[in-house]
Amino acid sequence: MSDALTCPVTGASGPLPEYPLPRAAQCPLAPAPAARELRSEKPITRVRIWNGSTPWLVTRHADQRALLPDPRVSDDDLDPGFPYVNAHRAEIAPITPRLITNTDAPEHTRLRRTVNAPFVVRRIEKLREPVQKIVDDLIDEMLAGPNPVDLLKAFALPVPSLVIAELLGVPYEDHDFFQRSSSLVLDGSVPADEARRVSGELAAYLDNLITQKTAAPDDDVLSEMAGRVRAGEMTHTEAVHMGVAMLIAGHETTATMISLGTLALLQHPDQLALLRETDDPKVVANAVDEVLRYLSIVQSGVRRVAKDDIEIGDVVIRKGDGIIFDLHAANWDPEVFPEAERLDITRPARIHQAFGYGPHQCLGQNLARLELQVVYGTLYRRIPTLRPAAAIEDLEFDHTGTTYGVHSLPVAW
Repeated sequence: MSDALTCPVTGASGPLPEYPLPRAAQCPLAPAPAARELRSEKPITRVRIWNGSTPWLVTRHADQRALLPDPRVSDDDLDPGFPYVNAHRAEIAPITPRLITNTDAPEHTRLRRTVNAPFVVRRIEKLREPVQKIVDDLIDEMLAGPNPVDLLKAFALPVPSLVIAELLGVPYEDHDFFQRSSSLVLDGSVPADEARRVSGELAAYLDNLITQKTAAPDDDVLSEMAGRVRAGEMTHTEAVHMGVAMLIAGHETTATMISLGTLALLQHPDQLALLRETDDPKVVANAVDEVLRYLSIVQSGVRRVAKDDIEIGDVVIRKGDGIIFDLHAANWDPEVFPEAERLDITRPARIHQAFGYGPHQCLGQNLARLELQVVYGTLYRRIPTLRPAAAIEDLEFDHTGTTYGVHSLPVAW
Protein backbone atom coordinates (compact mmCIF):
# COMPACT_ATOMS: atom_id res chain seq x y z
CA MET A 1 0.00 0.00 0.00
CA SER A 2 1.39 3.38 -1.01
CA ASP A 3 2.12 5.97 1.68
CA ALA A 4 0.59 8.65 -0.54
CA LEU A 5 -2.99 9.83 -0.83
CA THR A 6 -4.11 11.18 -4.20
CA CYS A 7 -6.90 13.72 -4.13
CA PRO A 8 -9.60 12.61 -6.63
CA VAL A 9 -10.56 16.26 -7.22
CA THR A 10 -7.20 18.00 -7.73
CA GLY A 11 -4.98 15.01 -8.48
CA ALA A 12 -2.50 16.24 -5.88
CA SER A 13 -0.64 13.64 -3.83
CA GLY A 14 0.50 13.72 -0.25
CA PRO A 15 1.17 11.53 2.77
CA LEU A 16 -1.66 9.51 4.26
CA PRO A 17 -3.58 11.46 6.91
CA GLU A 18 -2.76 10.47 10.49
CA TYR A 19 -5.81 9.30 12.45
CA PRO A 20 -7.23 10.55 14.76
CA LEU A 21 -7.35 13.77 12.83
CA PRO A 22 -6.60 16.96 14.81
CA ARG A 23 -9.49 19.15 15.94
CA ALA A 24 -9.45 22.91 15.42
CA ALA A 25 -8.54 24.52 18.76
CA GLN A 26 -10.92 27.41 18.15
CA CYS A 27 -13.88 25.05 17.56
CA PRO A 28 -13.47 22.15 20.04
CA LEU A 29 -17.01 20.78 19.63
CA ALA A 30 -16.77 20.37 15.84
CA PRO A 31 -15.37 17.41 13.89
CA ALA A 32 -11.80 17.71 12.66
CA PRO A 33 -11.71 19.96 9.55
CA ALA A 34 -9.68 17.28 7.73
CA ALA A 35 -12.47 14.73 8.33
CA ARG A 36 -14.95 17.04 6.66
CA GLU A 37 -12.59 17.57 3.74
CA LEU A 38 -12.10 13.83 3.30
CA ARG A 39 -15.86 13.25 3.47
CA SER A 40 -16.41 15.55 0.49
CA GLU A 41 -13.35 14.48 -1.53
CA LYS A 42 -12.65 10.86 -0.63
CA PRO A 43 -15.29 9.53 1.80
CA ILE A 44 -13.64 6.08 1.99
CA THR A 45 -9.87 6.42 2.13
CA ARG A 46 -6.77 5.02 3.77
CA VAL A 47 -5.36 6.69 6.90
CA ARG A 48 -2.35 5.91 9.06
CA ILE A 49 -2.80 5.08 12.75
CA TRP A 50 -0.42 4.89 15.72
CA ASN A 51 1.19 1.53 14.80
CA GLY A 52 1.85 2.40 11.15
CA SER A 53 -1.04 0.32 9.77
CA THR A 54 -3.33 1.89 7.19
CA PRO A 55 -7.02 1.06 7.77
CA TRP A 56 -9.84 2.56 5.77
CA LEU A 57 -11.57 5.66 7.15
CA VAL A 58 -15.31 5.98 6.39
CA THR A 59 -16.71 9.48 6.86
CA ARG A 60 -19.98 9.61 4.89
CA HIS A 61 -23.30 8.87 6.59
CA ALA A 62 -24.66 6.70 3.75
CA ASP A 63 -21.49 4.59 3.55
CA GLN A 64 -21.54 3.99 7.31
CA ARG A 65 -25.19 2.93 7.12
CA ALA A 66 -24.30 0.47 4.37
CA LEU A 67 -21.23 -1.01 6.03
CA LEU A 68 -21.96 -1.15 9.75
CA PRO A 69 -24.78 -3.76 9.44
CA ASP A 70 -22.85 -5.79 6.83
CA PRO A 71 -22.01 -9.24 8.27
CA ARG A 72 -18.65 -9.07 6.47
CA VAL A 73 -17.73 -6.18 8.77
CA SER A 74 -16.50 -7.71 12.02
CA ASP A 75 -16.10 -6.52 15.61
CA ASP A 76 -13.58 -9.27 16.39
CA ASP A 77 -10.61 -7.44 17.92
CA LEU A 78 -8.49 -10.60 17.83
CA ASP A 79 -8.31 -10.44 14.04
CA PRO A 80 -4.76 -9.42 13.00
CA GLY A 81 -6.12 -6.59 10.87
CA PHE A 82 -8.21 -4.97 13.61
CA PRO A 83 -7.32 -1.25 13.89
CA TYR A 84 -6.79 -0.82 17.64
CA VAL A 85 -7.28 2.64 19.13
CA ASN A 86 -3.85 2.56 20.78
CA ALA A 87 -1.09 0.25 22.04
CA HIS A 88 -2.92 -0.21 25.33
CA ARG A 89 -5.99 -1.68 23.60
CA ALA A 90 -3.83 -3.91 21.40
CA GLU A 91 -2.00 -5.26 24.45
CA ILE A 92 -5.10 -6.12 26.47
CA ALA A 93 -7.25 -7.46 23.59
CA PRO A 94 -6.02 -11.07 23.95
CA ILE A 95 -6.98 -11.13 27.64
CA THR A 96 -10.23 -9.17 27.32
CA PRO A 97 -13.33 -11.36 27.86
CA ARG A 98 -15.54 -12.02 24.87
CA LEU A 99 -18.48 -9.60 25.25
CA ILE A 100 -21.04 -7.89 23.03
CA THR A 101 -18.36 -5.29 22.30
CA ASN A 102 -15.88 -7.64 20.61
CA THR A 103 -17.82 -10.59 19.15
CA ASP A 104 -19.91 -11.28 16.05
CA ALA A 105 -23.02 -13.39 15.51
CA PRO A 106 -23.91 -15.96 16.65
CA GLU A 107 -21.94 -15.39 19.89
CA HIS A 108 -22.81 -11.68 19.92
CA THR A 109 -26.48 -12.51 19.39
CA ARG A 110 -26.50 -14.91 22.34
CA LEU A 111 -24.72 -12.50 24.68
CA ARG A 112 -26.85 -9.53 23.64
CA ARG A 113 -30.02 -11.52 24.26
CA THR A 114 -28.97 -12.16 27.86
CA VAL A 115 -28.82 -8.43 28.70
CA ASN A 116 -31.20 -6.80 26.22
CA ALA A 117 -34.49 -7.03 28.17
CA PRO A 118 -33.76 -4.39 30.88
CA PHE A 119 -32.87 -1.82 28.20
CA VAL A 120 -35.93 -2.01 25.94
CA VAL A 121 -38.02 1.17 25.72
CA ARG A 122 -40.93 -0.18 27.77
CA ARG A 123 -38.71 -1.09 30.72
CA ILE A 124 -36.61 2.07 30.53
CA GLU A 125 -39.67 4.33 30.40
CA LYS A 126 -40.63 3.12 33.87
CA LEU A 127 -37.51 4.86 35.16
CA ARG A 128 -38.65 8.33 34.08
CA GLU A 129 -40.20 9.24 37.42
CA PRO A 130 -37.23 8.01 39.52
CA VAL A 131 -34.80 9.80 37.19
CA GLN A 132 -36.86 12.98 37.48
CA LYS A 133 -36.56 12.81 41.28
CA ILE A 134 -32.79 12.31 41.06
CA VAL A 135 -32.46 15.32 38.76
CA ASP A 136 -34.72 17.54 40.90
CA ASP A 137 -32.93 16.60 44.11
CA LEU A 138 -29.51 17.36 42.63
CA ILE A 139 -30.73 20.72 41.30
CA ASP A 140 -32.07 21.52 44.78
CA GLU A 141 -28.63 20.77 46.21
CA MET A 142 -26.96 22.93 43.56
CA LEU A 143 -29.25 25.88 44.26
CA ALA A 144 -28.58 25.59 47.99
CA GLY A 145 -24.82 25.33 47.52
CA PRO A 146 -21.98 27.51 46.20
CA ASN A 147 -22.43 29.69 43.12
CA PRO A 148 -20.59 29.31 40.74
CA VAL A 149 -20.19 25.53 40.76
CA ASP A 150 -18.60 22.82 38.62
CA LEU A 151 -21.59 21.34 36.81
CA LEU A 152 -19.66 18.15 36.00
CA LYS A 153 -19.01 17.24 39.63
CA ALA A 154 -22.19 18.66 41.17
CA PHE A 155 -24.67 17.37 38.61
CA ALA A 156 -23.47 15.72 35.39
CA LEU A 157 -21.61 12.83 37.05
CA PRO A 158 -24.05 12.14 39.92
CA VAL A 159 -27.14 11.86 37.67
CA PRO A 160 -26.06 8.83 35.57
CA SER A 161 -24.09 7.33 38.45
CA LEU A 162 -27.18 7.29 40.64
CA VAL A 163 -29.31 5.95 37.79
CA ILE A 164 -26.97 3.13 36.74
CA ALA A 165 -26.40 2.16 40.37
CA GLU A 166 -30.16 1.89 40.88
CA LEU A 167 -30.70 0.01 37.62
CA LEU A 168 -27.88 -2.50 38.08
CA GLY A 169 -28.29 -2.89 41.83
CA VAL A 170 -24.90 -1.38 42.73
CA PRO A 171 -24.57 0.50 46.06
CA TYR A 172 -24.28 4.20 45.21
CA GLU A 173 -22.00 4.74 48.20
CA ASP A 174 -19.35 3.00 46.09
CA HIS A 175 -19.64 5.59 43.31
CA ASP A 176 -16.24 7.17 43.97
CA PHE A 177 -14.65 3.76 43.41
CA PHE A 178 -16.43 2.92 40.16
CA GLN A 179 -16.20 6.45 38.73
CA ARG A 180 -12.45 6.59 39.37
CA SER A 181 -11.93 3.03 38.11
CA SER A 182 -14.00 3.62 34.98
CA SER A 183 -12.00 6.74 34.11
CA LEU A 184 -8.73 4.83 34.43
CA VAL A 185 -9.95 1.89 32.33
CA LEU A 186 -11.07 4.24 29.53
CA ASP A 187 -7.96 6.44 29.64
CA GLY A 188 -5.71 5.42 26.76
CA SER A 189 -2.71 7.07 28.44
CA VAL A 190 -2.84 4.73 31.45
CA PRO A 191 -0.19 1.95 31.32
CA ALA A 192 -1.62 -1.46 30.44
CA ASP A 193 -0.52 -2.99 33.76
CA GLU A 194 -2.39 -0.30 35.68
CA ALA A 195 -5.48 -0.71 33.49
CA ARG A 196 -5.41 -4.48 34.06
CA ARG A 197 -5.11 -3.99 37.82
CA VAL A 198 -8.07 -1.58 37.90
CA SER A 199 -10.13 -3.84 35.61
CA GLY A 200 -9.40 -6.71 37.96
CA GLU A 201 -10.62 -4.68 40.94
CA LEU A 202 -13.85 -3.83 39.10
CA ALA A 203 -14.32 -7.48 38.12
CA ALA A 204 -13.77 -8.63 41.71
CA TYR A 205 -16.29 -6.02 42.89
CA LEU A 206 -18.94 -7.21 40.41
CA ASP A 207 -18.09 -10.86 41.11
CA ASN A 208 -18.92 -10.30 44.78
CA LEU A 209 -22.15 -8.43 43.97
CA ILE A 210 -23.43 -11.07 41.53
CA THR A 211 -22.62 -13.80 44.03
CA GLN A 212 -24.75 -11.91 46.57
CA LYS A 213 -27.57 -11.46 44.02
CA THR A 214 -27.45 -15.18 43.23
CA ALA A 215 -28.10 -16.00 46.87
CA ALA A 216 -30.58 -13.16 47.49
CA PRO A 217 -32.05 -11.75 44.23
CA ASP A 218 -33.49 -8.25 44.07
CA ASP A 219 -35.34 -6.24 41.42
CA ASP A 220 -32.30 -5.15 39.40
CA VAL A 221 -30.25 -6.05 36.34
CA LEU A 222 -27.48 -7.88 38.22
CA SER A 223 -30.11 -10.12 39.82
CA GLU A 224 -31.58 -10.80 36.37
CA MET A 225 -28.16 -11.83 35.10
CA ALA A 226 -27.64 -14.00 38.18
CA GLY A 227 -30.92 -15.70 37.26
CA ARG A 228 -29.67 -16.31 33.72
CA VAL A 229 -26.51 -17.86 35.17
CA ARG A 230 -28.63 -20.22 37.26
CA ALA A 231 -30.66 -21.08 34.15
CA GLY A 232 -27.51 -21.90 32.20
CA GLU A 233 -28.01 -19.08 29.67
CA MET A 234 -24.69 -17.41 30.51
CA THR A 235 -21.70 -18.20 32.68
CA HIS A 236 -20.91 -16.46 35.95
CA THR A 237 -17.75 -15.02 34.36
CA GLU A 238 -19.76 -13.61 31.44
CA ALA A 239 -22.18 -12.01 33.89
CA VAL A 240 -19.32 -10.43 35.85
CA HIS A 241 -17.65 -8.92 32.81
CA MET A 242 -20.97 -7.80 31.32
CA GLY A 243 -21.69 -6.06 34.63
CA VAL A 244 -18.33 -4.30 34.49
CA ALA A 245 -18.98 -3.13 30.93
CA MET A 246 -22.45 -1.79 31.79
CA LEU A 247 -21.22 -0.05 34.93
CA ILE A 248 -18.45 1.71 33.00
CA ALA A 249 -20.57 2.64 29.98
CA GLY A 250 -23.63 3.51 32.04
CA HIS A 251 -22.35 6.73 33.57
CA GLU A 252 -19.24 8.01 31.76
CA THR A 253 -20.80 8.82 28.38
CA THR A 254 -24.05 10.26 29.77
CA ALA A 255 -22.14 12.49 32.20
CA THR A 256 -20.13 13.81 29.26
CA MET A 257 -23.30 14.46 27.24
CA ILE A 258 -24.86 16.38 30.14
CA SER A 259 -21.86 18.67 30.56
CA LEU A 260 -20.96 19.09 26.88
CA GLY A 261 -24.62 19.36 25.88
CA THR A 262 -25.08 22.17 28.39
CA LEU A 263 -21.95 23.87 27.06
CA ALA A 264 -23.19 23.59 23.46
CA LEU A 265 -26.62 24.98 24.37
CA LEU A 266 -25.09 27.85 26.33
CA GLN A 267 -23.08 28.65 23.20
CA HIS A 268 -26.40 28.77 21.25
CA PRO A 269 -28.76 30.87 23.41
CA ASP A 270 -31.52 30.90 20.79
CA GLN A 271 -31.70 27.09 20.87
CA LEU A 272 -31.46 27.03 24.65
CA ALA A 273 -34.40 29.44 24.82
CA LEU A 274 -36.51 27.16 22.60
CA LEU A 275 -35.73 24.21 24.85
CA ARG A 276 -36.22 26.10 28.10
CA GLU A 277 -39.61 27.48 27.08
CA THR A 278 -41.20 24.26 25.77
CA ASP A 279 -43.31 21.81 27.72
CA ASP A 280 -43.66 19.47 24.72
CA PRO A 281 -41.84 16.16 25.43
CA LYS A 282 -41.46 15.57 21.67
CA VAL A 283 -39.53 18.83 21.29
CA VAL A 284 -37.28 17.86 24.21
CA ALA A 285 -36.72 14.36 22.76
CA ASN A 286 -35.77 15.83 19.38
CA ALA A 287 -33.46 18.33 21.07
CA VAL A 288 -31.64 15.45 22.75
CA ASP A 289 -31.07 13.72 19.42
CA GLU A 290 -29.88 16.94 17.80
CA VAL A 291 -27.36 17.55 20.60
CA LEU A 292 -26.22 13.93 20.30
CA ARG A 293 -25.75 14.48 16.55
CA TYR A 294 -23.98 17.78 17.00
CA LEU A 295 -21.49 16.56 19.62
CA SER A 296 -20.93 12.88 18.67
CA ILE A 297 -18.71 12.43 21.72
CA VAL A 298 -17.15 9.12 20.58
CA GLN A 299 -13.87 10.53 19.25
CA SER A 300 -11.88 7.38 18.48
CA GLY A 301 -14.17 6.14 15.73
CA VAL A 302 -15.98 2.80 15.63
CA ARG A 303 -13.36 0.15 14.82
CA ARG A 304 -13.99 -2.92 12.66
CA VAL A 305 -12.19 -5.38 10.36
CA ALA A 306 -13.28 -6.88 7.03
CA LYS A 307 -13.91 -10.64 7.13
CA ASP A 308 -14.28 -10.79 3.34
CA ASP A 309 -13.76 -8.52 0.33
CA ILE A 310 -16.31 -5.70 0.26
CA GLU A 311 -16.95 -3.53 -2.79
CA ILE A 312 -18.53 -0.16 -2.02
CA GLY A 313 -18.62 2.63 -4.58
CA ASP A 314 -15.28 2.71 -6.37
CA VAL A 315 -13.44 1.15 -3.43
CA VAL A 316 -12.70 -2.49 -2.63
CA ILE A 317 -12.03 -3.16 1.04
CA ARG A 318 -10.04 -6.41 1.15
CA LYS A 319 -10.43 -9.22 3.65
CA GLY A 320 -8.30 -8.41 6.70
CA ASP A 321 -8.37 -4.65 6.17
CA GLY A 322 -9.15 -2.52 9.20
CA ILE A 323 -12.03 -0.04 9.00
CA ILE A 324 -12.66 3.08 11.11
CA PHE A 325 -16.04 4.81 11.08
CA ASP A 326 -15.76 8.50 12.04
CA LEU A 327 -19.19 9.07 13.60
CA HIS A 328 -18.76 12.82 14.03
CA ALA A 329 -17.96 13.36 10.36
CA ALA A 330 -21.05 11.34 9.37
CA ASN A 331 -23.23 13.27 11.79
CA TRP A 332 -22.14 16.52 10.14
CA ASP A 333 -22.74 15.16 6.63
CA PRO A 334 -24.58 17.96 4.74
CA GLU A 335 -26.23 15.42 2.45
CA VAL A 336 -28.22 14.19 5.46
CA PHE A 337 -28.15 17.22 7.77
CA PRO A 338 -28.20 20.50 5.79
CA GLU A 339 -26.20 23.25 7.53
CA ALA A 340 -24.88 20.50 9.77
CA GLU A 341 -22.52 22.89 11.56
CA ARG A 342 -25.57 24.68 12.99
CA LEU A 343 -27.15 23.38 16.21
CA ASP A 344 -30.88 23.30 15.43
CA ILE A 345 -33.11 21.47 17.91
CA THR A 346 -36.05 21.66 15.48
CA ARG A 347 -34.37 19.57 12.76
CA PRO A 348 -35.26 15.84 12.48
CA ALA A 349 -32.10 14.32 13.92
CA ARG A 350 -33.06 10.80 14.96
CA ILE A 351 -31.03 9.18 12.15
CA HIS A 352 -27.75 10.35 13.67
CA GLN A 353 -25.00 7.81 14.31
CA ALA A 354 -23.95 8.91 17.83
CA PHE A 355 -24.91 5.45 19.16
CA GLY A 356 -23.42 3.66 16.17
CA TYR A 357 -25.60 1.61 13.83
CA GLY A 358 -26.34 -2.03 13.09
CA PRO A 359 -26.20 -5.05 15.41
CA HIS A 360 -23.61 -3.43 17.69
CA GLN A 361 -25.57 -0.22 18.20
CA CYS A 362 -25.26 0.98 21.80
CA LEU A 363 -27.17 -1.26 24.23
CA GLY A 364 -27.89 1.65 26.60
CA GLN A 365 -29.16 4.18 24.08
CA ASN A 366 -32.75 4.14 25.43
CA LEU A 367 -31.50 4.77 28.95
CA ALA A 368 -29.19 7.56 27.78
CA ARG A 369 -31.98 9.25 25.84
CA LEU A 370 -34.34 9.12 28.82
CA GLU A 371 -31.74 10.58 31.21
CA LEU A 372 -30.87 13.36 28.78
CA GLN A 373 -34.53 14.14 28.12
CA VAL A 374 -35.16 14.57 31.85
CA VAL A 375 -31.99 16.64 32.31
CA TYR A 376 -32.44 18.90 29.26
CA GLY A 377 -36.14 19.29 29.99
CA THR A 378 -35.55 20.26 33.63
CA LEU A 379 -32.19 21.93 34.30
CA TYR A 380 -32.61 25.01 32.10
CA ARG A 381 -36.20 25.63 33.18
CA ARG A 382 -35.40 25.36 36.88
CA ILE A 383 -32.28 27.54 36.54
CA PRO A 384 -33.28 29.89 33.70
CA THR A 385 -30.31 32.22 34.30
CA LEU A 386 -27.72 29.43 34.03
CA ARG A 387 -24.61 30.79 32.33
CA PRO A 388 -20.97 29.78 31.78
CA ALA A 389 -18.58 30.90 34.51
CA ALA A 390 -15.56 30.44 32.22
CA ALA A 391 -14.87 31.17 28.56
CA ILE A 392 -14.88 28.13 26.30
CA GLU A 393 -11.25 28.78 25.32
CA ASP A 394 -10.29 28.54 29.01
CA LEU A 395 -11.88 25.10 29.50
CA GLU A 396 -9.60 22.08 29.61
CA PHE A 397 -10.82 19.39 27.23
CA ASP A 398 -10.05 15.73 27.85
CA HIS A 399 -9.12 13.69 24.76
CA THR A 400 -7.51 10.72 26.51
CA GLY A 401 -10.46 8.32 26.36
CA THR A 402 -12.86 6.84 23.85
CA THR A 403 -14.99 9.97 24.23
CA TYR A 404 -13.97 13.60 24.56
CA GLY A 405 -15.23 15.92 27.27
CA VAL A 406 -14.26 18.63 29.74
CA HIS A 407 -12.44 18.18 33.02
CA SER A 408 -14.79 20.71 34.60
CA LEU A 409 -17.60 23.04 33.55
CA PRO A 410 -17.95 26.08 35.83
CA VAL A 411 -21.45 27.58 35.68
CA ALA A 412 -23.27 30.33 37.57
CA TRP A 413 -26.79 31.75 37.75
